[in-house]
Amino acid sequence: MVARVERLVTSGTFSLDGGTWEVDNNVWLLGDDDEVIVVDAAHDPAAILAAVGGRALLAVVCTHGHDDHIGGAGAVADATGAPILLHASDQMLWDVVYPDRTPSQLAGGDTLEVAGVEVHVLHTPGHSPGGVCLHVPALGVVLSGDTLFGGGPGATGRSYSDFPTILDSIRGQLLPLPPQTRVLTGHGDETSVGAEATEYDAWVARGH
Repeated sequence: MVARVERLVTSGTFSLDGGTWEVDNNVWLLGDDDEVIVVDAAHDPAAILAAVGGRALLAVVCTHGHDDHIGGAGAVADATGAPILLHASDQMLWDVVYPDRTPSQLAGGDTLEVAGVEVHVLHTPGHSPGGVCLHVPALGVVLSGDTLFGGGPGATGRSYSDFPTILDSIRGQLLPLPPQTRVLTGHGDETSVGAEATEYDAWVARGH
């Protein structure tokens, strides 16, 4: 079977720092007809499980710990027995949603495998301390969570975030990837490494 990436859009809310916002999230399914990894189990466990179908779910991978990205993770894991993977630096965000549950640890430099392709974990703090991106060289994609979008870095105006840190992460981890690499984002439409690289200096000058 040929590995592929599938997109599911789910809707719900994101809450942090006393505010709540309506959001649409991208849930990414990476795999083939037999096995799959879910990246960011957002909002709607039933829809995610329907998208997984009869395939073996190897893991629920969280690009970071914000509640809109992890809200469905517990139910999806319970229904399938799959482990939940999260960078340890986002444990404090995880604990807000799941105070009695500990995810398995994910770290920069880790390599996952699904459907015969390698998934390289890149630690990209800034939007949150434990933010990660997932690079799949064989498919020419990087799943960027909320680290990088079309038009710039993810938001850094809330708790546990930092603009200089996210700039460093993007420069050090994402911009060195091949320019044609598709950037599959946590919200909204995809972009490419090359398209965003040309704007880096403008983001620095903008300062936020």
